[in-house]
Amino acid sequence: METIKPQLKIITLWALAIIVVFAVGLRIFGSWHDEWSGYNASTMISDGSCNIAVIPITGDIVPYAGVYEDGSGNEMPPSTNPDDTLDTLRWAESDPNVLGVLARIDSSGGSPVASEIIANGFKNSSLPVVALIREMGTSGAYLLATGAEKIIASPLSDVGSIGITLSYLENTAKNTKEGLQYVSLASAKFKDYGNPDKPLTPAERDLIERDLKIYHEQFIKEVAENRNLPVEQVAKLADGSSMPGALALENKLVDALGDQETARAWFAEQLEIPVEEVVFCE
Repeated sequence: METIKPQLKIITLWALAIIVVFAVGLRIFGSWHDEWSGYNASTMISDGSCNIAVIPITGDIVPYAGVYEDGSGNEMPPSTNPDDTLDTLRWAESDPNVLGVLARIDSSGGSPVASEIIANGFKNSSLPVVALIREMGTSGAYLLATGAEKIIASPLSDVGSIGITLSYLENTAKNTKEGLQYVSLASAKFKDYGNPDKPLTPAERDLIERDLKIYHEQFIKEVAENRNLPVEQVAKLADGSSMPGALALENKLVDALGDQETARAWFAEQLEIPVEEVVFCE
């Protein structure tokens, strides 16, 4: 019995050693395989050397992916949707190598709801978010930018255009010329209002203008809240017009004038690291 106990100890130690070696080997193999297969590249934004995720906001802001896909195989203009944008944001937040997010904006806006969703995503992000307006950041694209911690704009950019439009082209004269007649078959008085193939009645116009007022006031409210500005101040600017970045700075719609290097300097200051250590993932 006395000789068996030492043997059991030796066997136990060898078993533990084998398990440890196997676990370490499995981890090493897994890391090698992930790198070799490209798995890390597909699940991480950073390649290990960059630390600021770049999210492009380009073209029309649309409610969901595939809005402009016509199935013809033709190349469609770029667009931005909240699902893909927020997926990228969450992806950045889960990457331990990513320390901040740059939203690079070249858009004249689009869906107000989609813009609001993205703005709230930026506002609630665990990472510092900078919105960089390059060529244009107007209407919904500007609303989206206000969710960022800081807005930087080129002095030559087009900024603002706070307002809502539901304007459309009426086809009634053209239809009459071509011998076409609109036949209204609706179960409710206003069910087909706003249809471009029928004239707009005074009651329908009142209905649309009622909604426009509600949308407009909400737009102003959200910009004021996000920018920490008085509602009255934003309301004075909300005539639908846009302005150069330099004038937007005077009106406190943006925080600074500059470019991506300006954003780099801001991240360096916020993260307390040298400027040269701020590297964009692009």
